[in-house]
Amino acid sequence: MKKQNNVGLVALGLDTYWKQFDGLLARLLSYKDEIARKIEGMQVKVIDGGMVDNYDKAIAAATQMKENDVSLLFVYVSTYALSSTVLPIVKRLGIPVIILNIQPSPAIDYGYINGLNDRQKMTGEWLAYCQACSIPELSCVFNRSNIVYDIVTGYMGEEYVWQEIGEWVKAVAVVSGMENSRMGILGHYYCGMLDVYSDTTLQSSVFGTDIDLLEMCELNAYRKAATEEDVRLKLAEFDATFQVSPACEQSELRRAALTSVALDKLVAVHKLDSMAYYYEGYQGNDYENIVTSVIAGNTLLTGKGIPVAGECEVKNVQAMKIMQLLGAGGSFSEFYAMDFEDDVVLLGHDGPAHYAIAEGQIGLVPLPLYHGKPGKGLSIQMRVKQGDVTLLSVCEGKDGLSLLCAEGESVAGPILEIGNTNSRYRFPCGARDFINSWSKAGPSHHCAIGIGHVASVLKKIAFLLNIPIRQVC
Repeated sequence: MKKQNNVGLVALGLDTYWKQFDGLLARLLSYKDEIARKIEGMQVKVIDGGMVDNYDKAIAAATQMKENDVSLLFVYVSTYALSSTVLPIVKRLGIPVIILNIQPSPAIDYGYINGLNDRQKMTGEWLAYCQACSIPELSCVFNRSNIVYDIVTGYMGEEYVWQEIGEWVKAVAVVSGMENSRMGILGHYYCGMLDVYSDTTLQSSVFGTDIDLLEMCELNAYRKAATEEDVRLKLAEFDATFQVSPACEQSELRRAALTSVALDKLVAVHKLDSMAYYYEGYQGNDYENIVTSVIAGNTLLTGKGIPVAGECEVKNVQAMKIMQLLGAGGSFSEFYAMDFEDDVVLLGHDGPAHYAIAEGQIGLVPLPLYHGKPGKGLSIQMRVKQGDVTLLSVCEGKDGLSLLCAEGESVAGPILEIGNTNSRYRFPCGARDFINSWSKAGPSHHCAIGIGHVASVLKKIAFLLNIPIRQVC
């Protein structure tokens, strides 16, 4: 399912200049090489098309990019270049293009150039800074040709430039990761949660996710086939990963371990990269026994990069997967309460959590009942790391899919220790405006919480997917 992520890079120039200005071509190529090296350092393979300065080289570069299956093309405008030079590349590739309007330094050294006293040499020096000249021309032609593009403007040593490029590299890696991922759906929706119901065809169409419908009887078979050694190893994993409460009964730990072993097998057999699940089962049935013992195993999977969302929240597991691919975590959450005294919102959930983004150790505790669900069993108790966070929701509306995000902060303070995930979040727009704006955007009542502020990257992901995104805070 996985594939290597390649991005393309070409420099644009005008071949007429090379004979007119000694050393200009070599200088511009050195800038292109520096850009290539820095992008390679972002854990992506760069397919370098060299200097494209005429039509024939454009065709050759397009062929090279196609052969290497690039998913994003960086076009470095090294000096003034004709739009007719780049159009053959971008039309043939049909992929998003990022124009790099990057000059060598923050400003021209006017004194040096004016002091050369040779207008030919002076012009050659200026042309090394002439990137901006082509940007309106390329944009005009791309607009008229329906080319999907964006622009990074700055100078070679500017932190902003490399942060922007780095975010584009992350964004295209996430889009590629989603396109090459497989989601499992186990069970059915929580009956009556109309906001959670999802169009799985639309999910596959927009994200490219392959969706596999799973059977509870298969999971049950794997559970019955688990060996004593399997259970012993899984219990050891529980001890290594969780702070297991002394109140957890051995029978409940064993029950959860058996189910976790079966979940691992299900994921491996179906090569899953994420999963949404929910089931109830008839009282005393094997399937009820399974579904009331899944939380520990699903939490382990989530922390290992295979996000699992409860209540069969397909949209939310997509959001969790995006956050996981960004390295931000992505923990399954819903709104629990508001604290108007401290101007914070409490979010959490009774189900799988992302233990890798927990503040301190994550507790495995017994619950005498699962509120709103059948049975009892073990549950996860944790809070998200204090510091910057981003909330993400994948929304389905009458106009299709969109992303919804907000940046805030996980803050200290009292939380509910009820055997659920629970954290306090503060938003710069205030708790009241946040909850109103977020809700009016039309998400389901679940969201994915990740650490760090990543809205800028999420906007680039939405751009590459050609879907809307709204940031409410």
